[in-house]
Amino acid sequence: MEALQRRRVTVRGVVQGVGFRPYVYTRATGLGLAGHVTNTAEGVVAEVEGAPSAVAEFCDRLAADAPPLAFVDTVDHNEVPAVGGAGFTILASRTGGPARTLISPDVATCADCLAELTDPADRRYRHPFINCTRCGPRFTIVTALPYDRPNTTMADFPMCPDCAREYADPADRRFHAQPVACPACGPRLRLLIGTPPRETDRADPVAGARRLLDSGAILAVKGIGGYHLACGAGRADAVRELRRRKARGDKPFALMARDLGAVEELVHVGPEERILLTGRERPIVLLRRRAGAAGLDAGVAPGSPDLGVMLPYSPVHHLLLGLPGDPPGPRLLVMTSGNLSGEPIATDDAEALERLAGLADAWLTHDRPIHVPCDDSVVRVCDGEPLIVRRSRGHAPLPLPLPLAVPASLAVGGDLKNAFCLGEGRRAWLSAHIGDMDDLATQYAFGRAERQLESVTGVAPQLLAADRHPGYRSAQWAGRHAGDRPLVRVQHHHAHIASAMAENGLDGSRRIIGVAFDGTGYGDDGAVWGGEVLLADYAGYDRFAHLAYVQLPGSDAAVRRPYRMALAHLRAAGLDWAPDLPCTAACPPTELRVLRRQLDQNLNCTPTSSMGRLFDAVSSLVGVCHHAGYEAQAAIELESAARDAGAGDGEEEGEGYRFTLRLPTSGAGGPVVADPAPVLAAVVADVRAGTPPPVIAARFHSGVAGLVADLCLLARERYGLEAAALTGGVFANTLLSSACARRLRGHDFTVLRHHRVPPNDGGLALGQLMVAAADAASADSALVTQHPQQGEAHVPGGTRQSD
Repeated sequence: MEALQRRRVTVRGVVQGVGFRPYVYTRATGLGLAGHVTNTAEGVVAEVEGAPSAVAEFCDRLAADAPPLAFVDTVDHNEVPAVGGAGFTILASRTGGPARTLISPDVATCADCLAELTDPADRRYRHPFINCTRCGPRFTIVTALPYDRPNTTMADFPMCPDCAREYADPADRRFHAQPVACPACGPRLRLLIGTPPRETDRADPVAGARRLLDSGAILAVKGIGGYHLACGAGRADAVRELRRRKARGDKPFALMARDLGAVEELVHVGPEERILLTGRERPIVLLRRRAGAAGLDAGVAPGSPDLGVMLPYSPVHHLLLGLPGDPPGPRLLVMTSGNLSGEPIATDDAEALERLAGLADAWLTHDRPIHVPCDDSVVRVCDGEPLIVRRSRGHAPLPLPLPLAVPASLAVGGDLKNAFCLGEGRRAWLSAHIGDMDDLATQYAFGRAERQLESVTGVAPQLLAADRHPGYRSAQWAGRHAGDRPLVRVQHHHAHIASAMAENGLDGSRRIIGVAFDGTGYGDDGAVWGGEVLLADYAGYDRFAHLAYVQLPGSDAAVRRPYRMALAHLRAAGLDWAPDLPCTAACPPTELRVLRRQLDQNLNCTPTSSMGRLFDAVSSLVGVCHHAGYEAQAAIELESAARDAGAGDGEEEGEGYRFTLRLPTSGAGGPVVADPAPVLAAVVADVRAGTPPPVIAARFHSGVAGLVADLCLLARERYGLEAAALTGGVFANTLLSSACARRLRGHDFTVLRHHRVPPNDGGLALGQLMVAAADAASADSALVTQHPQQGEAHVPGGTRQSD
């Protein structure tokens, strides 16, 4: 008789909440093995005993055949003494020890659950909380590790006998599905209306909610990661009122469509977009709208070339949009975050009733608590690949692999589109989208999210990183919470470039050319940077080139009113504010006189090299956008205009405008300066010649792509560098990103772009993390006590703040 062998197997990765223990059970029993499996804070631990060949087969294929939602990081196994016995069991989870397992993101309703949801013969027919091991809430309901029902917000919902039987049946797909429930034992949906809110339509709250939506009401809908505000997308009165109540300006609303067919009536959907729309992450996908799409009010996305569309990802969403045989109702809903603009998304029920009282007419809510807020992710396609604009639901809290090991660290990110980052070893965890830090409630949400992510990752940061901007609230938070831990201040655009390097797997042993274009970032000389070319690694950077400085008159006023930026650029270029120019005509006469005096006397003017502000200026100069009701509106509409001229349709760009490059004088050192004066002069000439704005917009995009190529070629000529990164919020413009990448590849550059991490400030913290780690590894950088000035030699990546 063959001697028995017993091995202990430890599996790390996303292996809890994805059906991994049932998978291990089925695999072990199928091979005739005895033993047990359990969840621990480290991952999944199993012991298997049986014939050596069967034990070997179990270990060899464990990762390869794992469940679809699992991500196996490592499988370690070692021989232990055989103990005999028969049968294989799933043991109660073991608590204690450092958290080292990974939590699954929330997953859209799977096809099997959807079939049951729509089957009148199924006991979960129309059950708003249907789920299984392949789908449903995960990250947003976890309160502690290991991942078991008592450590989720389902702890207060004891299973009924039928659900308990499924939970214990190895042949059932709900075998050890922690959020499993049914109408007899699960959470309950409620429809509340009135002041004070009172429950109505108890028998069928969804039917009541659908009637309200169809009549033009605005509904607060509790989802997986927070509340949405919903209304019928074809109801002009509801859309207009929601925009007014939410103080949203002209910022486009996101849409949720019943099915892919409804999406294709609104927008152009390619194969890559179709995969994104129907995948388990179910993000908002930015898609080019079809002309004259029916059933959509113009106020949903005024002036926007794209529509942000998603498909239902929770059972409540499917029910709201209607199942087969339901009475007529909305097939298309506006679905926007449940908050006032600038505030964090509402998650707590009592808080939602209070905060959303002035926004919603009714609440479709339930009694399953949301432990972790998680807003919708936003994605668009660039050159056939996904480009994440906002990384949140469906992606958080999956870790990102790092090219270098880092100490236990926390990088707090920026103040706009905030997301922070924890890292240790070769992993980094970007948080879900937090929001803009200028609101006190968002700052509290930041603190709660940071503590929660520490608890589920087991990372206890010994090093902190923050932006160098002295006024950033995120950096101030880091300063207050650092204690005796080092706090490394990281230059904004260096962090952007380091983020692109880390995402693309670069170890920093060789510098790259980093092209960082955005709206604003605190510069080493106190100016507002944003049109930067840095020669960088993780340890430091040289400022190789930048856009010529121009006055930023009134800071926020210049951002909200792009014509101010256009007039400032015209003045810097020595061009008259002629009344026939659209930007001059857009500026009220009184403001024009004050602005002239402000620029002449340099009052409340900060020098800026921002490429984002140059886009704003050109947008106003050609008459595309003079008032920005939301971030980057002028640039977005300029990109749209360029596409209207045929740019980006697969053809090589036409002749673009040319920047002048001012090289430093021999021996003087300093960066190359890209002067946009010739570009502005050419734009003015085209405007006066009656050239259509879309053609001018296309020429401007082509000109910026040409500038990027010229500067990268010059850097390669001087320093022999072959890799160029395109990063910063301006590169969310897929037309520009494509044009730059195409030109650089045509010159044999290796082009690094973002796909899994946002190019905007939502990805900033990843770069901060890497720069801080390099700082920690360098004794010399700890001696730096002040920011180097423009034109100095190599700038260390981080400066340490001592308390």
